Amino acid sequence: MAESITVEELNLLIEQTYKVENEFNELKASYTHLQNTVEKVVEFLPNAIWILNDDNSVFLQNSKARELWQLLKLIELQEDDYEIQFENRSYIVKSSTYKDKMMLSATDITEQKRKENLATMGQMAAHLSHEIRNPIGAISLMSSTLKKRVIPENIPIVEEIQKSVYRIDRIIKATLMFSKGIDVKKRKFNFSELRQAIDMAIDYYGFSKEIEFIFPKQDFELDGDRDLLEMLFTNFIVNAIDAIEEDDNEDGRIELTYIEEQNFHRFQVADSGVAVSDEENLFEAFKSTKVKGNGLGLVLSKQIAQAHGGDVVFLNDSQKMFEITLSKF
Repeated sequence: MAESITVEELNLLIEQTYKVENEFNELKASYTHLQNTVEKVVEFLPNAIWILNDDNSVFLQNSKARELWQLLKLIELQEDDYEIQFENRSYIVKSSTYKDKMMLSATDITEQKRKENLATMGQMAAHLSHEIRNPIGAISLMSSTLKKRVIPENIPIVEEIQKSVYRIDRIIKATLMFSKGIDVKKRKFNFSELRQAIDMAIDYYGFSKEIEFIFPKQDFELDGDRDLLEMLFTNFIVNAIDAIEEDDNEDGRIELTYIEEQNFHRFQVADSGVAVSDEENLFEAFKSTKVKGNGLGLVLSKQIAQAHGGDVVFLNDSQKMFEITLSKF
């Protein structure tokens, strides 16, 4: 005959059951909290994270990993870190294994590689510019002397040499400035002073077509680095000249307009030349679609404008217009 259970024993059993249930619920809540914490940490990470089961099915992933789900198909399950290309971007892939789970991470290093490449290219270009500068200076000096001594019929030949030297000198200055950075030395001066420098640059640059230049007629005061602003505006003018030279028409038009505002000087540059072919990389260093370009003009122009409290933007209209703003203060 089975032994009967007393009321006290039954109550004790019920209390123990409740205690075990409470402990189970606390453990379950703790596990849920831990799982949520892990998911939040994984989601917070800047790279794509996948945690795979032993059958390679996804156990856990963050939103970046979901966006790159096609990349997961290309990843090789190996212990060593390696680089992979996907949709014109570079990723460094790392993996580790713990028990029956494998964790994969893919970090976008495209911008890092771009900066490293730019730094390397800048150093190489600066070194070459230093090497070229001395012989270019000698050629410039000798061509000036030669121009005074040759017969009149040969003067145009010497002038072409001088124009070519001027182009090389512009490239050298832009390259060295890009490698060293922008150093602004402000002073007050009138736009007419800048206009004279632009006119001189146009004469030295040289072009084959009839081009109409339209500049602001009013004079006004600027507060900035005259040499840097000369480079900024000259870059846009010579870019416009090159665009017109590449156009099928026999003539062209370049217009620089000025809009005065309370806190800014606003300029707009438009030309009738060929359209911009690669708007996405306009302000990317060492990328140029021009035959004569070195890919630094617009980059430096934007940096110069920003160093003067303004900016350079492409308005993307039918006139291929750029807008330049400079702070008055």
